[in-house]
Amino acid sequence: MSDKKVHWETVFTTKAENEVSWYQKKPETSLDFFKNNAIPKDAKIIDIGGGDSYLIDHLLEMGYTNLYLLDISENAINRIKIRLGEKASQVTFIVSDILEYKPEIKFDVWHDRASFHFLTLPEDITTYSDIVIHSLNNKGYLFLGTFSENGPLKCSGLEISQYSEAKFEKLFANDFDLQQSFTQDHETPFDTVQNFIFCHYIKK
Repeated sequence: MSDKKVHWETVFTTKAENEVSWYQKKPETSLDFFKNNAIPKDAKIIDIGGGDSYLIDHLLEMGYTNLYLLDISENAINRIKIRLGEKASQVTFIVSDILEYKPEIKFDVWHDRASFHFLTLPEDITTYSDIVIHSLNNKGYLFLGTFSENGPLKCSGLEISQYSEAKFEKLFANDFDLQQSFTQDHETPFDTVQNFIFCHYIKK
């Protein structure tokens, strides 16, 4: 088991859902993306590093029928399965390091809030962007949220990569058209504030 996997399995074994900084009972920013872009209810949607976040719960309530959740932590996925109960059967769960993921289908929406910024090596960041490019249908949506250049330098005890619109564009501009970019403060359960940047792309 890799050090990275050990770290995340430990986090999701020892921390309650509201004892991690990224906790949101209702992920309004992500849900607004789905509503504002009128994403079809049968769109193939994958949430990267979603852990036991509440995005999937809300998407199910909104009537989405092709949901996939990928996380490196089996403990995280088991937690959300327990929470969803019978509804868990409506979601395809994938336990995998994103850098090792080889999807057998193409997606219409790639959603990643607070996972991508844990990649710090240039070769890993390039691998991730290549996986995104090859995993999305043409005209597919890419929605990424990471710490901004005004955000933290660490999360969960790990170094992270900060991003700006310019940094996102260097990675994705050749294959995607930027639709929207904005920063937003996230209030953690510990009464601290983290500044995020969100970018919404459409694949060319």
